[in-house]
Amino acid sequence: MKRVISTDDAPAAVGAYSQATTTGDVTFTAGQIPMTADGELLDDESIAVQTEQALGNVEAVLAEEGLEMSDVLKVTVFLDDIETFDEMNETYAEFFDAEPPARSAVEVANLPKGVGVEIEAIASND
Repeated sequence: MKRVISTDDAPAAVGAYSQATTTGDVTFTAGQIPMTADGELLDDESIAVQTEQALGNVEAVLAEEGLEMSDVLKVTVFLDDIETFDEMNETYAEFFDAEPPARSAVEVANLPKGVGVEIEAIASND
C-alpha cells in the first residue's frame, strides 16, 4: 500500500506530487532541486553548491522515513548542461563514498525554476 512521506526539512511539494512515496519496501523521492527548506532558490550558485543542496534535500526526505543515503539503490541526475557533469560528480561522490548506488545522468533542455540540476532517488527500506 502506498504511503506519502513529507518533511519540513526539505522544500515543500508545490504541485500535484509528494516529496516521496513508499510501499514499505521501497521509497521513491520526487526530483529535488537546489532549494532550501525555507524556499531559497540556489539557481545562481555553482553546480557543486546546487548538487549539495539537491542531495541534502534527498537526504532529508529519506531521513523522514528512517533511511540513509547508504540505503539508496538508484539515483537519476538531470543536468541542464552535461558539461557540468564532472563538477556535479565530485560533490555527488561526497554523499556516496562507499558502495554507491546505480546512477543515470542525463542532460535536459530545461529544469524547474531554471536550476542547473535536479536529483531523484529510489531507496530500499530493508
